[in-house]
Amino acid sequence: MRKKIHSYLGFAKRSGSLITGYNTCSHAMKYGKVKLLILAEDISENTLKKIMKESEKNKVPYRIYGESHEVSQMTGYEDRAIFGITCENFSNIIAKEIDEARSQEKEVF
Repeated sequence: MRKKIHSYLGFAKRSGSLITGYNTCSHAMKYGKVKLLILAEDISENTLKKIMKESEKNKVPYRIYGESHEVSQMTGYEDRAIFGITCENFSNIIAKEIDEARSQEKEVF
């Protein structure tokens, strides 16, 4: 499952549909450009609260997925923990894959 998510994030980056970083994503959310927000599991608690509050205010769905170094490596960036998907199609596919990965993890235990 992670391999599919990895591929979709790579495709999103190559198509120009991936933005990264707190300030960039926050600014893009205000203008309705972000369709899905991906937050790393190891993001600081304070930053997580702030970005989730902004996400809810701007009605942007979010998913918490992977550790920052893992997701950064998937996207070709270094030390990033907040990712925004600006394409509706990519956001739907990636959200679906993350949800399926989460449900499979829960079934194993």
